[in-house]
Amino acid sequence: MAAAAAEVSNKGVTLKRHVVGFPTEDDMELVTATVRLTVPPGSAAVMVKNLYLSCDPYMRSRMTRHEEPSYVPDFVPGEVLTAFGVSKVLESGHSGYKAGDLVWGIIGCEEYTLVTNPESLFKISHPEFPLSYYTGVLGMPGLTAYAGFFDVAKPKKGEYVFVSAASGAVGQLVGQLAKITGCYVVGSAGSDEKVNLLKTKFGFDDAFNYKKEKDLNAALKRCFPEGIDIYFENVGGAMLDAVLLNMRLHGRVSMCGLISQYNLEQPEGVRNLFCIVTKRIRVEGFMVTEYFGTYSKFEEEMAGYLKEGKITYVEDVAEGIENVPAALIGIFYGRNIGKQLVAVAQE
Repeated sequence: MAAAAAEVSNKGVTLKRHVVGFPTEDDMELVTATVRLTVPPGSAAVMVKNLYLSCDPYMRSRMTRHEEPSYVPDFVPGEVLTAFGVSKVLESGHSGYKAGDLVWGIIGCEEYTLVTNPESLFKISHPEFPLSYYTGVLGMPGLTAYAGFFDVAKPKKGEYVFVSAASGAVGQLVGQLAKITGCYVVGSAGSDEKVNLLKTKFGFDDAFNYKKEKDLNAALKRCFPEGIDIYFENVGGAMLDAVLLNMRLHGRVSMCGLISQYNLEQPEGVRNLFCIVTKRIRVEGFMVTEYFGTYSKFEEEMAGYLKEGKITYVEDVAEGIENVPAALIGIFYGRNIGKQLVAVAQE
């Protein structure tokens, strides 16, 4: 009989308490546990070594206690947080995976995770790209941009597209997909550095720093004198209010997220909703999980764009599991430039 596997240290990040208002690093805690790097006998689980963890805005919702069930389960204080990430399979009890496979999907914010539902993992088909890309352009944010733009907004060549939070993991891709489609695209971001990135690296036709604009309505009229056909919504609040005034007839709003509202105890109201009626605007929210069944098609198409140089991608990488709290909090203050992720270990 083989000797039992030795226990190894497993650092992870837990939630100390449910959060009201803006979260802080102190709301999370770095803890050290131990784990055996094996799969329980007879189990179909997969033991993985975590390489990269993704920091995403939706995680803020999970840090709050909801009286009614939310679209994703609340984090439980004292338990390790979960996130999308990239991992290497160490041992598998599932016929679809073997030791050495590279995968991405929901894992613990820790060094090693026993994944008990490996059907939710995706095998990585293009290891020639940086593996970190599977937390972004080739992972969940990339599929979000692709599905939200093409399937929800249904763009046509020559249309006018506006993207808020345009330098983030999703926004930077939406803008580039819009250019590939032949659209005119403008983005908003929260610093001059990010605005410059949109125009020089991502190929946006124009961009503006929303923090410097006293009147968002006027800024949009300046950028879109003929109005907006498609708004890819990441922000909500005052930006959504101003956009509605500037939409064209039969415009479409693809509603991905509302990051300006996530830390407010009382969400802001939107006053210009009647524009949806008068301009016959279609507003549609979506969940990327509904498109996971199309992932393989997306992966091949996006990999092609990357190889052809039609898509470029910027990442903001924090090093070490201990930096998960700071990296996650930073996205709500706009500290990151590009996709925020954490490098946990080498392959």
